[in-house]
Amino acid sequence: MQPGAQLPQVTFKTRVRDDSIDGPNPFRWQDKTTADYFAGKRVVLFSLPGAFTPTCSTYQLPGFENGFADFAAHGIDAIYCMSVNDSFVMNKWAEAQKLENVSVIPDGSGEFTRRVGMLVRKDNLGFGLRSWRYAAIINDGVIEAWFEEPGLEDNHGDDPYGVSSPETVLGWLQDEARSTAA
Repeated sequence: MQPGAQLPQVTFKTRVRDDSIDGPNPFRWQDKTTADYFAGKRVVLFSLPGAFTPTCSTYQLPGFENGFADFAAHGIDAIYCMSVNDSFVMNKWAEAQKLENVSVIPDGSGEFTRRVGMLVRKDNLGFGLRSWRYAAIINDGVIEAWFEEPGLEDNHGDDPYGVSSPETVLGWLQDEARSTAA
């Protein structure tokens, strides 16, 4: 994906809490679209190979979660974490990570990830189809900046991390603010 590209229009199958439902699992299915997440907002989207995986859980997600105020100070309205995992997994991961600032988007079938060109095979790890690690700044559904880890390929032997880190994305926003102020 390149800056200026429009995000693909897809429907995400999510599970949302509904207190009108009795019992131990008060959740219902709710379809959310690309527009529901991205229209009329400037957001950071980052995508990663899988919920509960080491780099994702130890560095990338906590970095965006803990840095939310810094991103907001640069005009970011929301931060979204996407993975090719179903809503059940993404919701449990968000709960385990005690997320307050980052919202998760389940791309269970990988449709969005495929359409942005980031769907890769990770059979070498027993994962099947997953997302390559990337981040983006998106303004009203249009890509403003794209941060893709190097080496995009099926069954890559490594899991590169750095280009899509919170520090790199925030650095881009800070550089943009300095160039605008000059």
